[in-house]
Amino acid sequence: MVVGERGRALSTQAPSAQAPSAQALSATASPSRTGRRWPRYAVASTLTLGGVVVLALSVGIAITLGPADVSLVNVRDILLNHLGLAEIPVRVSEDAIVWQERLPRALVAAACGSGLGLCGAILQSLLRNPLADPFVLGVSSGASTGAVAIGVLGLGGSAFGLSGGAFLGALVAFGLVLLLARFASGGTSGVVLAGVASTQLFSALTSLVMFAFADSDEARGVMFWLLGSLEGMRWDDVALSATVVGIGAVVCVASARTLDAFAFGEDVAASLGIPVARTRILLLVLTALLTATLVSIAGAIGFVGLVLPHAARLLFGQRHSRVIPATIVLGAVFMVWVDAASRVAFAPTPLPVGVGTALVGVPVFVLLLLRRRGRA
Repeated sequence: MVVGERGRALSTQAPSAQAPSAQALSATASPSRTGRRWPRYAVASTLTLGGVVVLALSVGIAITLGPADVSLVNVRDILLNHLGLAEIPVRVSEDAIVWQERLPRALVAAACGSGLGLCGAILQSLLRNPLADPFVLGVSSGASTGAVAIGVLGLGGSAFGLSGGAFLGALVAFGLVLLLARFASGGTSGVVLAGVASTQLFSALTSLVMFAFADSDEARGVMFWLLGSLEGMRWDDVALSATVVGIGAVVCVASARTLDAFAFGEDVAASLGIPVARTRILLLVLTALLTATLVSIAGAIGFVGLVLPHAARLLFGQRHSRVIPATIVLGAVFMVWVDAASRVAFAPTPLPVGVGTALVGVPVFVLLLLRRRGRA
C-alpha cells in the first residue's frame, strides 16, 4: 500500500477527510423524511435492477466464448432444461461445457468481482485512504502462505486442501493485524501500518518456502493459483462465494449511512452516536472474512477492490447507498468480462485471471486519475 502524495491525488474520488459544516453533516447523516429518502432508494433500486439485467446478459454472452463454440440460443436452451422450464434436445457435450464448466466459472467470477469491490469500497471509507483495497489487511499474503504450506510442505493437506489452507492462513494474518493494531493504538493508521507489516511478513514466508522446498512442478502449480485462477470451479464454489457475498452486501447496505459518517472522520461519527470501535471491528472482520473466502476459492485477484469503488463514486457520487450497489454490479460485470477475455486470449491455455485484472485495471486507474485531474 502507498500513502502520501498518491493518496492525496485521489482524495476527491475517495470520501473527504475534512470535517463538514453543521449543515452538510445534517444533510449526510440525517436526511429529511420528506422528499429525500424515496429518491435515494429509488436510484439504488433502479441501479440494482439494471445491473442484474446487464450482469445476466454478460454471463450469457461470456458462456458462449471459448475453444468450443456454443451459441447463445443453446445456452438459453440448456439453462431452461436445468431449471425445469423446458425439455429441449441439446448435445450432451454442450450441456456439460455450459452447465458444469463455464456457468459455474462465470458465476464465481461475478461473485469475486462483487465481493472484492465491496471490500474495497468499505475499506477506503473506513480507513479514509483512497488507495486501500481488500489486501491492505494482509489477508491475501496470509492466504498465499497457507496455500504454499499445504501445496509444498504438505502440512495437513489431506484435511484442508489448498483452499482450506489459504483460508486458515488468511485468518492467521488478519489476527496478527488486529493484534499489532491493538498494541499500536493508532486507530485507522495503526490498522494500515499493521496490514503493511503483515503483508511483508507473509510474503517473505511464502517466498522462503517456495525457494527452499518447492520443486519446479509444485512451484508452477502454486504460482498459477497465486496469480488468480478460476479453473475447475464447481457449483459448491458458486454456493459458497454467492452466500458470503450476499451476507456482506446486506450488512454493508444496512451500514451505508454509518459509512457516510465515517467518511468525515471517527470524531464526527462518534458525535452522531455511532459506536466507532465496535463498528470498525465489525466491518474489518467482515471484509477480512469475505476476502479470505474469495481468495481461498480463486486465489489473489488484484486491482478489483482498488479501481471499482473509485469508478462507482465517479459515476454515482459519494453516498454509500449508491456506491455500494454500484460497486457490486460493476465488480461482477467487470470480472465476468475479464475472465472471458483471459479464457480466450491464449486459448487453449487460460491466462490467470489476476493477470487479466491487472492488465485491464491499470489503464482504467490511469484514466480515472486523468479525469480527476481534468476536473480539478
